[in-house]
Order: sequence, then structure tokens, then C-alpha cells
Amino acid sequence: MTATAAAYDGIADWYEHDFLRRAPVSGHPRSHGPLLRALLGEGEGVCLEIGCGTGVHAATLRGLGRTPLGVDVSAGMLRHARGRLPVLHADAARLPLADGSVDAAVAVMVHTDMPDYAAVLRETARVLRSGGSFVHIGLHPCFFGEFADRTEPEAVVLRPGYLARHRTERTTGGDGDGVRARAGAFHRPLPELLNALVDAGLAVTRLAEDGGSTPAVLALAAEKAPGAAGPRAPRP
Repeated sequence: MTATAAAYDGIADWYEHDFLRRAPVSGHPRSHGPLLRALLGEGEGVCLEIGCGTGVHAATLRGLGRTPLGVDVSAGMLRHARGRLPVLHADAARLPLADGSVDAAVAVMVHTDMPDYAAVLRETARVLRSGGSFVHIGLHPCFFGEFADRTEPEAVVLRPGYLARHRTERTTGGDGDGVRARAGAFHRPLPELLNALVDAGLAVTRLAEDGGSTPAVLALAAEKAPGAAGPRAPRP
């Protein structure tokens, strides 16, 4: 069992019965519906949710005409998700799906849980059909991490450390009793995130930010170009 799976197995009941019932401030799972709808848009076919957790976004995906399919590494989270959407218990870096078998994919607030998000993006591109859409919504790498003190969200203090890839066991301020305070987070600088998309063969089409005057969330839409050769070897 991975550290991420163990962490989320341990908080699954709290997440479902406590955290999801809180007011949906920025960063809360129920706050991302508008971004998800705007960036993904209406469509048909299977939409894979990477790191679906308890399946809170399934209703939004169905509302867009999509057929949701979730994948998550945490059996505890999937125990709650199964009543909301079909699920796969698997590592998103090794998806048990055929090439080109899904029409769209989304990853909402999960890249900070994944030790190798680049591998996840390569797998996502592999299973996406040509022309398929991908939406990423996650903590903003420029303003969230061990280097960012968000005790006062409107006056975030940034210290040296942004360029260093790191994992923190607890965020500094702004998440005292949230998911990141319990599960930790991996930080990657913005260029690493964007280059991983490029290397996976996913072309960014839209960007958005959310969460106040110092954004807490970075979101983007991308597309697997028709006829794309697939993921390429990452550059140093």
C-alpha cells in the first residue's frame, strides 16, 4: 500500500461525513463545480475522473452529459464513491484501461497527492481518444506549498523554497483542519507541471485561477491533439 493510499484510507470517513459537509470555500471539493463546467463543457461518452475520492464530482459530470468513471488508489475513499459512480481501484500511473478508450478525463485537487504526476498525465493521454479533453484543477503551485504562509489568505507571505520540489506533511496556514493538514502535499513548480502536460502530448487550451486576490487554485483545459503520436520523452 502506498503512503497516499494509507493516508486517505485513514481519513475517508472524516472526509465523507465531516469535510464534505462544510461550507464550500475555495479549495473545498464542492467549490469546483463552476470551474469544472466551464473548462470541460458539455459532451458525451466516458469521462474518467483521476483520483475520484468519494465521487463528489460525479453529479457535475453527469450534468454535462458525460458518463463518469472514477479511479482511485484508496479503497477507503472508493467505499463511499461506489454509490455515486462506477469505480476502479488502481494507481492512476498504471491505468487498467485500453488506449483511446475514454472521451475525456479530469483531475480535481489531486496532483499534490501524486509522487509522479507526470506519469499520471502520460497514462491519461494514453487512454484518451484523439481530440479528447482533459481538465486539471489543483492547488496553485505559485502560492501553495511549504514556502507559502496562508494564515491570512488576503496577505499570503512567500518565502524561499518555491523552486524546490518537496513534500510537506502539513501546510502552513489556511488549512488547519483540512485535507492537506491531514494528508500532506507534493509541491512542484509551475514549469514542471506545464512541461509534464506538453511531454504527455496534451495541448493547453484554457487557463483559469480561483480563490481570492492571491489565487489558491490553478485550473486548465487541455486536448489530446488529433493524430498525436502520444507521450514523448521528457526533457531534462
